[in-house]
Amino acid sequence: MAKEWILNSTMNRFQLNFKRNVGATSDSIRKCSPKVLDEWRDYYFANVKPKEHIEDLGRKLYLKITEVIASEVEAVTEQDCIDYMIQLVIDRTFDGYMTEIQTIYGQLQKILDVQIQSAPDEWDRLFNVDFFIQIKNKYIGIQIKPVNSGIQLPEIFKEYSLQEKTHQEFTEVFGGKVFYLFSLKVGDKKEIQNKEVIAEIKAEINRLELL
Repeated sequence: MAKEWILNSTMNRFQLNFKRNVGATSDSIRKCSPKVLDEWRDYYFANVKPKEHIEDLGRKLYLKITEVIASEVEAVTEQDCIDYMIQLVIDRTFDGYMTEIQTIYGQLQKILDVQIQSAPDEWDRLFNVDFFIQIKNKYIGIQIKPVNSGIQLPEIFKEYSLQEKTHQEFTEVFGGKVFYLFSLKVGDKKEIQNKEVIAEIKAEINRLELL
């Protein structure tokens, strides 16, 4: 199994199985309509690519593995592996998380047609607020939480109950409420899951504008 993984990965990396190298195999086998393996083998070597050509590709594959891949493997250090794992688990997870938050923030800003700004670090620490909307001299707080199709919701609701006091304190200091937005991945896109909160934010904007 390990040997097959190395062969397959290297073949794909250097595109040895691409159409330009092995021909249109899917189309060719349909034209052949073989009943047995030997029939397809004979047809392929006679009409698509000669056996010698495929053997040459095999030799190229061997060369790539024994020279290119082997030299690359030898160049990998223990520290490279440690750094990669940390980058994968910490850095890339954080980047993905921030991208998701920024995507939702952009959607909300377009829907509300108001400027949404990143909260100062102090607000994040004291009031658990990611973004804010300024209305006159008042502020509305926004907190965005990515969720995994309901799996994280119980934990998030628990977290919300713990943060409710800090959100109340935000309202007392800045006059506006704090709203939670849940970000859910739908296909390849991130969407606001609790869309009903948008109407609540609009109502709060209107309330503060009338003060």
